[in-house]
Amino acid sequence: MTDLPDIATVIEHALLRPGMTPQEIAEGCEIADRYGFPVVCVYPSAVRQCVELLHQRRCQVCAVIGFPLGATTSSVKLYEAMEAVENGAKELDVVIHWGWLKGGETQAVYDEIAQIVNDTGQTVKAILEMSQLTPEEQKLAVEICLDAGVHYLKTGSGWFGGATVEQVEFLRKMTQQQVGIKASGGIKTLEQAHALLRAGATRLGTSRGVELVQQQEEINA
Repeated sequence: MTDLPDIATVIEHALLRPGMTPQEIAEGCEIADRYGFPVVCVYPSAVRQCVELLHQRRCQVCAVIGFPLGATTSSVKLYEAMEAVENGAKELDVVIHWGWLKGGETQAVYDEIAQIVNDTGQTVKAILEMSQLTPEEQKLAVEICLDAGVHYLKTGSGWFGGATVEQVEFLRKMTQQQVGIKASGGIKTLEQAHALLRAGATRLGTSRGVELVQQQEEINA
């Protein structure tokens, strides 16, 4: 396993369970800081709280935009993204409008994500929802997002199934390491995590980061 990074260094600690309280968000930030996770991923309403709690810590705050369906209007997504950045978010996980993609509205998909990339000036990860796209639609989504200047491609929101090795391998082949790859959803075991990393993932979105670290510690003990 020497070819793989310390698992904690690639985990984006997801605090996205519906109905999470401010206290639970605070506990999640404390956990992320304690275990050395590079990112907490939260809804926009929690950004300011997390930024204040993690001030001068290594952990950055990522906001999900248009989450989880991607079907809000482009102006709403842009406002949501800009407000998250104003509140201190350094990364944005933006759900593309995959209904438009499936309907052939490719220019609209491009314009939306490109404007968020250009206007926010922060790290943007495009959530593709690959499980809901045909292979041809997946290819088109990748091409659009690369042209728009995104920094990462993310397999999905986690609401429509978990990340797979096949999805990550496809993204690695398509991107040729031009951008990062975030695998997200259903990552419960260290074995799964390692398989996704070997396939080409550079970040892992999961709420089970502590369990993964503990599994790693057991192996290394």
